[in-house]
Amino acid sequence: METLIVLFGVFIAILLIIWLTTKRFELAFAGRVAMAVMLVFTAIGHFVFAKGMAMMISFLPWANAIVFITGVIELIAAIGLLLPKTKVLTGKLLILFFILLLPANIYAAIHNVNLQTADYTGKGLSYLWIRIPMQLLFIAWVYFSSLRINQKSK
Repeated sequence: METLIVLFGVFIAILLIIWLTTKRFELAFAGRVAMAVMLVFTAIGHFVFAKGMAMMISFLPWANAIVFITGVIELIAAIGLLLPKTKVLTGKLLILFFILLLPANIYAAIHNVNLQTADYTGKGLSYLWIRIPMQLLFIAWVYFSSLRINQKSK
């Protein structure tokens, strides 16, 4: 849930700052900034809580390396969303990345994996299952903030 607080909080803050300074609403830009900040937030979690996240994907080889690499990918994507020349490509790759993460979230929900304590006691199925619609929200968010807006202007 912290990721949603970061995403929506930064989005509202950026919209407010833009409106106060320009009297316009730059939804796509605010959306990309919010997603970039959220990605940095989640990437930090990949480095700080790598052991717990590796347990979630323990069925794969090199689980710790995968967690580290996904954190690096999130940092690169955060930068890419903010650069005008790379925002469209980054958006497409980020949507693919989020789709590829869905199986890990489904696995965590089915097995009730708790990332904070790296055990199988979990916070309950409702917490873990909400991660799946969150991934769908992130996909839609990236689409509307980096891809759809650009298609309309072409």
